[in-house]
Amino acid sequence: MEPVIQLKDVRKVYRMGSEKITALNGINLEFEAEKIYCLLGTSGSGKSTLLNLIAGLEKPSAGAIIFKNQRIDKMDEKRLALFRQQNIGFVFQSYNLLPALTALENVTLPLIFRQVRPKERKRRAAEMLAAVGLKDRLKHKPSQMSGGQQQRVSIARAFINKPSIVFADEPTGNLDTKTTYEMMNLITGMARENRQTLIIVTHDLEISAYAHKIIKMRDGCIEKIEDNNPIFNKEDNVNE
Repeated sequence: MEPVIQLKDVRKVYRMGSEKITALNGINLEFEAEKIYCLLGTSGSGKSTLLNLIAGLEKPSAGAIIFKNQRIDKMDEKRLALFRQQNIGFVFQSYNLLPALTALENVTLPLIFRQVRPKERKRRAAEMLAAVGLKDRLKHKPSQMSGGQQQRVSIARAFINKPSIVFADEPTGNLDTKTTYEMMNLITGMARENRQTLIIVTHDLEISAYAHKIIKMRDGCIEKIEDNNPIFNKEDNVNE
């Protein structure tokens, strides 16, 4: 199967005054469609920088990033924005919900950019919120919801357009153990149901157990790539 994403000798160097900091050093990777990947490493390993490059949020200092046979490292910002709208969903650690908007309104945002009509986008957003267990929270704003509920809204927003690839950057970093398992079951379950590629960034070894491939990073390099038999629907044994 042809990879959906390829990275060829990718480097990222940041300049701080006269100093150069190498965040990524010669990364060569391929990501297949419909697989779950985990970028695993400690803070400063380069995993979040790598995700930002793959998603087109930053440009590499050198090398090529090929996404669906297109060189996204060569795209200008206008083309990149359109490419992300059409192909990518994001789940963030900090949720990144707009505080003045309701759950329903937050989830409709990607549909507005796709020029979906108001009635249709409200219907689709309501269905997606029901799918993540929030059918009774449509009119609630982020401040009226728990962290787990806010992350469910974030997940609904990421999946609403059924993008070909979803990025999850430390998606459970602000959640307790029980809610972490619930969110991971939800994210991986939706990705498998929609036959999407899912790339998760985490420092948590338990989270990596959900992936088909675990990419271990250290000091801006790939230390090891492990094949894994992923777990699904992990049960939580923590006493409530």
